[in-house]
Amino acid sequence: MRAPVKDDLIPELPSLAELADADGFLFGFPTRYGCMAAQMKAFFDSTGQLWKEQKLAGKPAGFFVSTGTQGGGQETTAWTAITQLAHHGMLFVPIGYTFGAGMFKMDSIRGGTPYGAGVFAGDGTREASDTELALAEHQGKYMAAVVKKLVQD
Repeated sequence: MRAPVKDDLIPELPSLAELADADGFLFGFPTRYGCMAAQMKAFFDSTGQLWKEQKLAGKPAGFFVSTGTQGGGQETTAWTAITQLAHHGMLFVPIGYTFGAGMFKMDSIRGGTPYGAGVFAGDGTREASDTELALAEHQGKYMAAVVKKLVQD
């Protein structure tokens, strides 16, 4: 499927069963025609045993995505991905407009939506902008705070 070469710096899960031990998730993936890439869909499809046992139910999760173009489907990708969470009984945690003024900047190209951080990757050569990186960092901190609150209760 012309996936990029595996990066040895990116850790892999030895077993899907390890997902049950996590307190929360941020899933990142590229967009293909307004939906998650087939590789990510295959990952979710492989969680059938976790679904059957509802091992992920009640766990918070969010998404960050990349698209090739503006209007490339960042919002619809999140919408369609939410179905994966719903079947597992997971809690979708959007960032809304908690990023503040950064969500309203109109002076530069910027990915990201109320559903999660995003980047416009173009043909793969465009680097994430400072605003896109700041939004991604905000989403990580926001999700960590939500997870911490849920775990404490």
